[in-house]
Amino acid sequence: MRLETQVDAFLEHLRVERALARNSVLAYGRDLSDLTHSVGAAGVTTARALSPEVLRTWVGELGQRGLSARSMARRLSAARGFFRFALREGWIEQDPSQGVSPPRLGRRLPRDQSPTDLAALLAATDPSTLRGARDRALFAILYGGGLRVSEVCAIELGDLDRQAGVLKVVGKGERPRLVPLGEVCLDAIDRYLEARAASPGSQAPRHLFSGRGGAKLTRQAVWKIVRQAGRALGLSSDLFPHALRHSFASHLLSGGADLRSVQLLLGHASITTTEIYTHVSAAHVEAAYRKAHPRASSA
Repeated sequence: MRLETQVDAFLEHLRVERALARNSVLAYGRDLSDLTHSVGAAGVTTARALSPEVLRTWVGELGQRGLSARSMARRLSAARGFFRFALREGWIEQDPSQGVSPPRLGRRLPRDQSPTDLAALLAATDPSTLRGARDRALFAILYGGGLRVSEVCAIELGDLDRQAGVLKVVGKGERPRLVPLGEVCLDAIDRYLEARAASPGSQAPRHLFSGRGGAKLTRQAVWKIVRQAGRALGLSSDLFPHALRHSFASHLLSGGADLRSVQLLLGHASITTTEIYTHVSAAHVEAAYRKAHPRASSA
């Protein structure tokens, strides 16, 4: 049986027996089509003829064609799924992909925004309107509290202790934490709540951030609000809610905050997760060295 026919049988298995979504099956088909065309050009026409060396050559070609490590890893994963099926069908005696290592995936970091750009983001909103007041409070709490989008959407009015200046947040794994909020953030929230209460037909919604009809903002709505505001200011095209959380962490660390404190503020279960935010500029490192080390100065 030719390799193309074997792949078709695997895709049918995904459709019928595993009931995968249509788009998932199409993705498998595209990745495996790349494999069959590549190895077919080398004279390999059946699954039994595939070897680790052939697969390594294919992965190398993917890199030469400019595919990212993530795309290469996805195609190799699709091939491994096919080989598991081929083993079950008796088309091969051993999985040739076992001797092939996937490319290493780098950890992509959001781009942190400068304090000046974030101040401009807040200043660009019009607090005299309900929507403007809401968006200013939204931006302030995303950056000033370092919250995830899901956490912001879930905030209820009772979670905010205005007197103490802290917000109760329930993060991943249902882990609660208290997040302190600065005066800029608290003032923005106050103005928003005042504008909402004065709005005609206000319904006193339970959640802090709401849209039309008093329903709480969705994650998609928050993403749209942040991206549109960033584009209007000409900020980087990848400005999105998590970039504000990333900026919160990066600016705290650059300002001298210890890693453990930032971990607690972000609600990370492990400090190794927080460590991805410790990138600082070479200029900052050099300045810290020259200020702190007794032998840094020639004087």
